[in-house]
Parts: sequence; structure tokens; C-alpha cells
Amino acid sequence: MFTQYFWKATFERAVKSFAQSLLALLSAQQIGLLDVRWTTALSTAGMVTLLSVLTSLASSQVGNAQDPSALSSGPPSRPDQVHAAAA
Repeated sequence: MFTQYFWKATFERAVKSFAQSLLALLSAQQIGLLDVRWTTALSTAGMVTLLSVLTSLASSQVGNAQDPSALSSGPPSRPDQVHAAAA
């Protein structure tokens, strides 16, 4: 969990979560840019970011400890491994 890859992937997920939640809040309000309650929008996006980091930390206990994903491994690298993994 304390590898450079883990923290880079966690940071990437957190940034994506922040941007997605902020855009969702701004588009859901359907108001002008100057009419947005920026404190509320940024606070909510910050909470989503914190939850994303906590989810990544919790997921390290489920799948691969070096990866913030709950999945244990990525897709097979070769097409013939798809059938072997499904069997």
C-alpha cells in the first residue's frame, strides 16, 4: 500500500472524483457561473475526494495491496488467456 504506484493511482482517482463531482454539481444547478455557491460546491467536491482516497485505502485490503483497485488483477495480456481465465 505504501508504494509509489499506489499513491499515484490513488491521487489520479481522487483528482478525477473531484472534477466529476464538481462538474455534476455545477451542471445540476443549471445556473450562471457567477451565481454558483462556490463554497458549497467546492466543499462537496472535497468530501467526494476524501471518500475516494478512503475507498482506495480500504480497497487495498481486498485486492492487490499494491493497487488501489478492489480487483485483484488487470485483464489478461494475451487473447488466449481470456478463455483460460474464464474456465
